[in-house]
Amino acid sequence: MISFFVIKANLMDSQKILIIDDEAPIRHALRDILEYENYHIEEASNATEALSMLNKEKFNTIISDIKMPNMDGIELLEKVKEICETPVIMITGHGDIETAVETIKKGAFDYITKPLDLNRLLVSVRNAQDKQHLINETKKLKKKISKRFDIIGESPAIRQLKDIIEKVAPTNARVLITGENGTGKELVAHWLHEKSDRSSQAFIEVNCAAIPSELIESELFGHEKGSFTSAVKQRKGNFELADNGTLFLDEIGDMSLSAQAKVLRALQENKITRVGGEKDIHVNVRVIAATNKNLHYEIENRTFREDLYHRINVINLHVPPLRERLDDIPLLVEHFTHIISENQGMPLRTFNKDAYEVLKKLPWKGNIRELHNIVERLMILCDNPITGADVTKYTRHS
Repeated sequence: MISFFVIKANLMDSQKILIIDDEAPIRHALRDILEYENYHIEEASNATEALSMLNKEKFNTIISDIKMPNMDGIELLEKVKEICETPVIMITGHGDIETAVETIKKGAFDYITKPLDLNRLLVSVRNAQDKQHLINETKKLKKKISKRFDIIGESPAIRQLKDIIEKVAPTNARVLITGENGTGKELVAHWLHEKSDRSSQAFIEVNCAAIPSELIESELFGHEKGSFTSAVKQRKGNFELADNGTLFLDEIGDMSLSAQAKVLRALQENKITRVGGEKDIHVNVRVIAATNKNLHYEIENRTFREDLYHRINVINLHVPPLRERLDDIPLLVEHFTHIISENQGMPLRTFNKDAYEVLKKLPWKGNIRELHNIVERLMILCDNPITGADVTKYTRHS
């Protein structure tokens, strides 16, 4: 028979394990062994009882004898996998290779035959706990990253932007994001990637304005060893690193004409050549570009290629400046206060009505980035709650 253990660290760092077996002596023996190791144990005498418990409580690991009345361990394993990611340890007194292979294929964490090797069981439980801890930490990290790149706001302009993102993200269409500095163009690029079919692949970001013009081609396309003085070894470029994923070309309006020509070829032919190389390398990359410049003006002044503009501008997303979405300021401030408090371990601050009114009257030349900086400044320098007088005092010379 096979028992399932579910283990979850509680606030006291003890581990919660569910034991499922139709034979009470086996359950009690396992309880004694695991409680001696400081685990918290729950028991279920059949699969139905176990599923009911799993729908009400969270565990970290499971164990169940395959041969149980009404619903056997393999069927239970399948149902467990439908409702949670809890690692499942299978135990049986009628083990054979075919059964072992079947349980592992269906998602069991481990398969142990009776009579049980105590050391093997304890090692398997500890490994299952480690796996569950890693899963939980990964979820927390993803949630934290997602929160960092959230687009906050309910103004008509932001709702329209979100609606377009929802439609465009699942496609492979190239997107040009325009808007002033600090409006959140990077957030839009991240949203497009996270909501696309490429979200499990790489998101590679390149700030074209921050890379010297003589190095931008090597950065984008890579180079072969010896292709220039400092090329001491072969290096993959960002197009290769973003293969099957998304390449975000931020501030593309600052890219050199030479690099623009190579980017155009990469978009036309889906292949690149490393600097100093002769071999074509095929790539499957979705390109998202962003700029704060007027590219029509740059084209007229021959600093940006018109053919590249038409390649990257399949969908245009304009991110509105903060002065055009002032009603979003309270939501943005609340979001920033929680982020800053969490990241810096600072006490949470609130803003009163007068503070919001003063904030709405500022010119916001630096847009969302400026608002974040002001909120952080006020949280550091002011008492709670933050008032309109505080905002006036500490934004006078911004």
